Amino acid sequence: MTDITSNQAASWRDFYEMCKPRVVMLMILTSLVGMFLAVPGMVPMDVLIFGNLGIALVAGSGAVVNHLIDRKIDIIMKRTHNRPVAQGRVEPRQAAIFAIVIGVLGMAILLLLVNPLSAWLTLASFIGYAFIYTGYLKHATPQNIVIGGLSGAMPPLLGWAAVTGTIEPGALILVLIIFAWTPPHFWALAIHRKDEYAKSGVPMLPVTHGEFVTKVHIIVYTVMLIAASVLPFFTGMSSWLYLGSALALGIGFLVWSILLMVRPRPTTAMDTFKYSILYLALLFVALVVDHYLF
Repeated sequence: MTDITSNQAASWRDFYEMCKPRVVMLMILTSLVGMFLAVPGMVPMDVLIFGNLGIALVAGSGAVVNHLIDRKIDIIMKRTHNRPVAQGRVEPRQAAIFAIVIGVLGMAILLLLVNPLSAWLTLASFIGYAFIYTGYLKHATPQNIVIGGLSGAMPPLLGWAAVTGTIEPGALILVLIIFAWTPPHFWALAIHRKDEYAKSGVPMLPVTHGEFVTKVHIIVYTVMLIAASVLPFFTGMSSWLYLGSALALGIGFLVWSILLMVRPRPTTAMDTFKYSILYLALLFVALVVDHYLF
């Protein structure tokens, strides 16, 4: 399928959309939590500003590469068919230049104004998402989101490393939580969009193994997520306030996962997907609140 040519000129909104701002905002929330949990007091203001700015720019660059690589399948799917590159409002060459500019700028900020470790970890996350996942794994295996999910789980570690210049166990626990969260989060969406994924040729689990197997996987990974989410309490990172929040939010996620299996309605998969986003945001907010109150 050839790219669609549009007579509509690109606007700043098209370039902004290519950066997947809502996804990047959630990433920055988890990066902020990594920063806050890395120190007992307040994060130095320069690290807080430049660290998150650099991470956001490199993450945005990865999102633009995703738009560029996936432009031919984006046009097939209802969720993505109006994306700027798929519709031809932004030419592939323009998207590539934009990705390079904001990616290099983000790396320069991290290298020069934060620390080298945070920069190289952010670059590794970029390569994992933009090229290993989008360019290869997404089309190679129905376990694509499991294997490729590691790059998307990195932001808390990036934030932690920006503050301390080190890789510490607490940061890795936060990475583990997001790593366990990613498959049930994305598979719920994949069930809702199964027909579109089938049409696009992307081997998502609901397409290759069916909805029942996918729903079993969602329940299993949700249980694993709940187990991972309580580790901050049992390792001394947090107190009972966080533990109660993690269990309440986790039970909510498990209820949605079970409803998706035993009593699905047309909107249940999408409702589960939406809850998963709320779950992660509230879980990480609870970590910060607990950290500063206790």
